[in-house]
Amino acid sequence: MENVTNVTEAEVEAGGGGGGGDELRQVYEFLVKGVLLGLVSLLGILGNVLTMVILSRPQMRSSINCLLVGLARCDAALLVAAILIFSLPSIAAYTGWLPHYSYYVYPSIARFVYPVGLIAQTGSVYLTLTVTLERYVAVCHPLRARSLCTYGRARIYVVLIVLFSVLYNTPRFFEVERVSDVLPPHNTTVYMVSASALRNHPLYITIYVNWSYLLVMYFVPFLALAIFNCAIYMQVRKANAERQRLSRLQKKEIGLATMLMCVVVVFFMCNILPLVNNVLEAFYGILQDELIATSNLLVAINSSVNFIIYVIFGDKFKRLFLKLFWPNRGGRCCRGGRDSPDATHEESFVSNGRTFSVRQPSGRLPRPAGGRDVKLQLLAPSATPRCVYYPADELKGLDEQC
Repeated sequence: MENVTNVTEAEVEAGGGGGGGDELRQVYEFLVKGVLLGLVSLLGILGNVLTMVILSRPQMRSSINCLLVGLARCDAALLVAAILIFSLPSIAAYTGWLPHYSYYVYPSIARFVYPVGLIAQTGSVYLTLTVTLERYVAVCHPLRARSLCTYGRARIYVVLIVLFSVLYNTPRFFEVERVSDVLPPHNTTVYMVSASALRNHPLYITIYVNWSYLLVMYFVPFLALAIFNCAIYMQVRKANAERQRLSRLQKKEIGLATMLMCVVVVFFMCNILPLVNNVLEAFYGILQDELIATSNLLVAINSSVNFIIYVIFGDKFKRLFLKLFWPNRGGRCCRGGRDSPDATHEESFVSNGRTFSVRQPSGRLPRPAGGRDVKLQLLAPSATPRCVYYPADELKGLDEQC
């Protein structure tokens, strides 16, 4: 291990020298895909862990919170994979640091971290869609919400989505293989990641990597999210016009729907560029490293911001956060028994300036809302691995990453 030479990616590819354009590209990828993506991912992991802790509290038990906990877990897994597959390799390639990680650890874990990241991405996308469906039923068909939006059903939905994500991404485990190479001048054996024969098969690329990915991960969820959120928005506008006539339960559902729409808006904003890049790469062969690095960062941001949205829109979420992690202030904010899990078991996740609560007749607890996505791309034959959201050129960077 001590004989491993600290060689940058540019030196591996071009024997050391590089043009000014290549140098600028490497600096940009180092800053965006290495430093910024890594920092955002670390903060996002912290935010998702806090979200899981707060939404798992007994007084937050509800169908929507069950879905949001699953979403936070998928986002956290995706961010961990992004750090291991994108951030650390980009930093190592530019600085020459972490040679052991580049030549030994990374080639060994990429075969497993890459498909796990894609599984987390798929789960995140469809949990976001499921949360939207839950809010659509609660807001637009409230009479059916009692039977459809239950905690038990939410747990079943999470399990089914995880199973679907695993099955859909099973071929990804066979796309990558580790190969060895010898580095001069000390004839040191190192390891690299390479595309398997399956990943290089033209039919597999066309059907699974391009068309299947676009349909399953973009077109279907994007279209469904757009349709259901338009319906929710129209109902919210109608409800706001008749706000004085709404019951407390209806006000609560409208507040949750408002928060969810914010999550979905962020989702669309952060994933439009990855979608465009994916289409250009799959059907026109156009690759822009800077755009792909920016898309990676946007995807990481998308997986990291839900906690902030919950704090802004979730009155009860914010009070529980303060109570758990800032006891002095949390105690002052939570006096009065309103949020006491032993008292009334009321629900008031979202407030928009007010606290709307709904007392549960059975003493059981209810629900907030939110949701979102991402893609982890495999690594492709050029520079560091491509985008968290791109399949077509996924393996290029792996060969030269190490």
